Amino acid sequence: METDDVPDGAPTADTAARVREVIAAAGVSQREFARRVVMDPSKLSRSLSGTRRFTAAELARIADEGRVDVGRLLGTRPREKATAPAVGVEGGRPLQIVRETVRLIAEHGFHAVRVADIARACATSSAAIHYHFPGRAELLEAAVRWCMDEDTARRAALLAEADDAAAELRQLVALQTPRTAQQRRQWAVWLDLWAEAARSTSVGRLHSEYYRQWRETVADVVRRGVAQGVFRAGADPQAAALTLTALIDGLATHVLSVSGPSADRAADAMHTALTAHVTHTILTPQP
Repeated sequence: METDDVPDGAPTADTAARVREVIAAAGVSQREFARRVVMDPSKLSRSLSGTRRFTAAELARIADEGRVDVGRLLGTRPREKATAPAVGVEGGRPLQIVRETVRLIAEHGFHAVRVADIARACATSSAAIHYHFPGRAELLEAAVRWCMDEDTARRAALLAEADDAAAELRQLVALQTPRTAQQRRQWAVWLDLWAEAARSTSVGRLHSEYYRQWRETVADVVRRGVAQGVFRAGADPQAAALTLTALIDGLATHVLSVSGPSADRAADAMHTALTAHVTHTILTPQP
């Protein structure tokens, strides 16, 4: 949902210019800065170009990341020196809020998590949570986007290490098999996302965006594998990606439904089934 809750009279062009200064001082790309402030990169781009206004919560997160007063971004206070981040808050308060939200959603489910629970986990007040994320819907969207960004970064790192497309596909299968606590937490958030996507237009768009990116990643790997000769010449990249990602989703849901040693066995069975599927339908048959 788009909200233009920047105070009346705030000079949008000047505010955008000040945000650009903060991004430049951070020494990172615009996309990476968007990730750090848990913001849709396209919204950041439109706000910087003047076709969209920053919301107050977005400016609060940008100010936190840039270690400046939000009044400085709005032009209502003089330029001041950067201050040190809050002690013990890795990555700044917004990312701490998002990480704790992800953990609590994974443990209890989104609709069972209250803002007061998140505030308690962050050792801060509910008002501080609302300052950065005004509503529960924004918290869910931020949590999901953070998981998406983390997942994308892990995939990129793994694919960079692979020798060929066959190794890339094996890496993707291993990454999507929920074995570790972190992988199970992320899958638990996805389960809540699926349910919420059926009821929320904004979350539904986020869901569609993530799965489009994910399926295209798999399709790209299949295309490279066909070109390299390690995958079947007649393999259809889009169809293969759709089938494999659907199989991953279904098997992972089963793994998440059990715990303890049963979860470990289910994860092993999931990995075995996915490996067999790839071997029999995508890999080039070995003589």
